[in-house]
Amino acid sequence: MRHLKKILIYVVVAVTISGCSGFSMPSMPKLPKFDGSFIKLPKVHKIDIQQGNIISQAMIDQLKPGMTKNQVKFIMGTPLIADTFNQNRWDYFYGLKPAEGEEVRERMVIFFKDDKLYSLRGDYMPNPIEDQNVDQEVNSLD
Repeated sequence: MRHLKKILIYVVVAVTISGCSGFSMPSMPKLPKFDGSFIKLPKVHKIDIQQGNIISQAMIDQLKPGMTKNQVKFIMGTPLIADTFNQNRWDYFYGLKPAEGEEVRERMVIFFKDDKLYSLRGDYMPNPIEDQNVDQEVNSLD
């Protein structure tokens, strides 16, 4: 116990005296600013990542109401999601994550009624202009 008091007194005196001294730590030398212009390091190779079915406006324009599931599958490819509980709905998804740039996501949902194409929903819709041109051609032939 006596020795502990002596050690404690020595520590308190040493801390008090050192607080009054003008001693300071040596400063670190200033390093040059690194802007990367003088050293060319190799970059990590990144690749584009594609997932799902590629969907284009030309493919959607080929779809017509009343087409069978096989005809739709021939144009669009196998659906990414074919729900086992709702076989009248096919989901197509396309995602592209390029190495540099913005990510692209496209989605199409195709609905069937009595195994015939009934409606579409998603990022692309059939071009109505082509449908009008076909109607005009049919009327002109009559």
